[in-house]
Formats: sequence, structure tokens, C-alpha cells
Amino acid sequence: MANPSLRWMAWFLSITACSLHGFLCGSVVADPRFLAMFVFGDSVIDNGNNNFLNSVAKANYMPYGIDFEQGPTGRFCNGRTFVDYIAEMLGLPYTPAFANPLEAGRDIIHGVNFASASAGILEETGQVLGDRYSLKRQVQNFQITLTQLREQMTETEMKDYLTNVLAVMILGSNDYLNNYLLPTLYPSSNLYRPEDYADILISEYNRQIVALHSQGLRKFFMASIGPLGCIPNQLASGASPPGKCVTAVNNMVLMFNTRLATLVDQLNSNHPDAKFVYGNSYDASMDILINASSYGKIWHQISSTLHEIKHTCINRLHSIIRV
Repeated sequence: MANPSLRWMAWFLSITACSLHGFLCGSVVADPRFLAMFVFGDSVIDNGNNNFLNSVAKANYMPYGIDFEQGPTGRFCNGRTFVDYIAEMLGLPYTPAFANPLEAGRDIIHGVNFASASAGILEETGQVLGDRYSLKRQVQNFQITLTQLREQMTETEMKDYLTNVLAVMILGSNDYLNNYLLPTLYPSSNLYRPEDYADILISEYNRQIVALHSQGLRKFFMASIGPLGCIPNQLASGASPPGKCVTAVNNMVLMFNTRLATLVDQLNSNHPDAKFVYGNSYDASMDILINASSYGKIWHQISSTLHEIKHTCINRLHSIIRV
């Protein structure tokens, strides 16, 4: 049987591709309409930027990267990230990390990854973990990259180029996990009701997206936040019965996601020259949790939220022992 982790990733990507129907579905392999991909986000898609920042949020050590051919690179997962799979689907190379000095001479014409672990939509999000590239800073870093690209093409060529690149944006989780849900470290939950906080996040998100649009980007994929109330961090909080997701947290996330979907509609109306697509990662993730067995031979111990993959990579145990 195929690796179950790859099976659910393939399924997740398939629904993502179809959510991109406006400019992707029907031709997702080596699609010539996408010349590059620029990535904005957090640890879900950080591919090494935090390695070069003064931050405790790093993933450049084992067992991270245990299934990745390059080993630990700063990706917060065992293998490829969501955007790595997207790059492969589009026939593009993996995007280099913006902060990596070793990538300085690499051709950036196919895109750059600006994502930063612990970063959020708000400036203060994740600050207790050290340096990170907030969304605003990621937009500024994109402007630096544009300056470098302008040295390689004329303004007319640049305009055409930016019309045919994909901007992937996955943000918002840390604004809850490393801000609103940490009342002893951040004042946000004492200052704002969940619905008001969601409004603040969407307002700032919109501001930065409009800034990217003003720089020439025209195709955006904006993913929702997943069910944070179901992650181990929240399950261990004791805010819900053993093995049950924290409903209050998921409700907060849904407030944000509903507003994000509305924002995407508004952006499409206000900017007819561009295409904005909403990716429903919340429902995709919930389906994996609820129907885990359909994604491979997975043993789910609900009480401790442990998942034992029956078919793992060769020498995985040896790799873990070497840590």
C-alpha cells in the first residue's frame, strides 16, 4: 500500500487544485501560466528562513526532514511542505528561502519563499519566540526581491511576469496560538472579543494583500486556518474532554475563516484585473481527522491523539535513534 501520509497529501492537493479552478484546475502539471511562485506564511510553509533569524522557532534538526532528501532544512515537517508539492504540480523548482545567504546567487526568477515560523498577520504575534518575519515584513522582503528582479527584465517584461506568477498565502494560525490564546503573554484576548479580533486580523490581512497587488501580483491563493482546537497543543490544555477538540478555539478559527472567505469575494469584486482564491483547509483537515482510516492504515488513539503510521520509511527508527 502507498505511504498513507502521501495519500492524504495527494487528496488535500487535489481539492486545493480544484479550488484554484479560476487559473489552475484542468492543467495542474507544469502549467505554463505560472512562471513563478511567491510564498507568504508561517511554519506550515517556512522552508528555512528562521534558520537565519534569532528565534527559538527552528526546525533545522532531526527528526525534522527525516523523509526529505536534503534532510533537516528548516521545514517544520518530516518531508515536503504543502508549497513543495504545489511547486512540483506546476513544474517549478522549490522556492529558495529569502533569508538564506547560501541562496543569494540562486536564480529567483521562479519565485522565493518569505514564510517565517511563529509569524502572524499582526506585528506582535510570536514575539516571545524571538525574531520572525511578520506578514508586513514579508511584504517588504518581497519588494526587495522585486528590485532584484527588475535588474533582469524591463518594466514591460516585469508587468507581464507578475501577471503570471502565483502568490500563496497561509497565515493566521499564530495570531491565535502565539497571541490571542496566550493571555499571560499577550493582552489581545483581554482587549477584544473573538469576533472583534477576527475583524482586526482581516483588516490587516487586507491591507497587506492590497500592497502586494499594488506591486503587480495578480493571482492569489489564500488558505484558511485549520482546526486549531484539534491540535495536541490545545488538546493538552484540558479545555475539553480527553480526545475531544476544543470547540471554543475552533469557533474562533471559523470566525476568521468566514471573514477570510468574504474578503476573497470582496477582493475579486474590487480588483477585476486579479484573481483571488480561497482554500478551505479547515474542512480538508477535519475530514482527515474524522475519516482517518480512509487515508491509509492509521491507528488512531483518540485519548492521546497519537497516530501510528503502519508503513513508514526505511531506516526511520535508525534515523530517530541517531538524534
